[in-house]
Amino acid sequence: MIRLNKIEKIYDVQNDNIPALSQIDLEINDGEFVAVMGTSGSGKSTLLHILGGMDSPTSGTYYYDDIEVSKLRGNALHIFRKEKISFVFQNFALMNAYTFYENIEMPLKIRNVSATQRKEIILPLLEKLGIEQLKDKRPLKTSGGQQQRCAIARAIASGAPVLLADEPTGALDQKTGKEIMDILKMLNEKEKKTIILVTHDEKVAAYADRVLYLQDGKMVKGTNEPSIKGGGH
Repeated sequence: MIRLNKIEKIYDVQNDNIPALSQIDLEINDGEFVAVMGTSGSGKSTLLHILGGMDSPTSGTYYYDDIEVSKLRGNALHIFRKEKISFVFQNFALMNAYTFYENIEMPLKIRNVSATQRKEIILPLLEKLGIEQLKDKRPLKTSGGQQQRCAIARAIASGAPVLLADEPTGALDQKTGKEIMDILKMLNEKEKKTIILVTHDEKVAAYADRVLYLQDGKMVKGTNEPSIKGGGH
């Protein structure tokens, strides 16, 4: 379970102390699909970065199960990100010099997974996401939807239980965006991935079990109560 208590994030921009998040209390159960909505500048990406260990709160506590993530530093934080969190970004964040196969392989190499085991993991993922024929293609030779499928495969390959998605359909047309959301919904329902998604699109948010709304860094409506699904710990 993810638990945030009184999370605040203040950016010291030329000593102006600009608040990005204010008094965020939140619980997310294992296996939940949660969407975070808000206008640009509402704090939703900051929240996602804190959940992913890419940024730290100014104050408050963040627990992942019994790990106090808000106190992790250095190697301990690196291990948390490697083992617990995977990301899918709007711009795909693929390495253009590498093939689809090699992009998906990266998190497995970081985990020192053998070449044989990597192949056993990657080939079924390519097939599951309908891009097996593109395994030797480089990203720039493929469409946006195909690149996002590769990015999702890379996120799944890491084995992390939590997938954070930052506007995953933002660079895609409506049809392709729906295909990507169907994949994320399948990962949540069939593989019990915990998915936390940031979006400004109500149609995308509708895929989630629960929708949270941020405005000026504060929860303004929706609910921060976890749904029954997932159960938590």
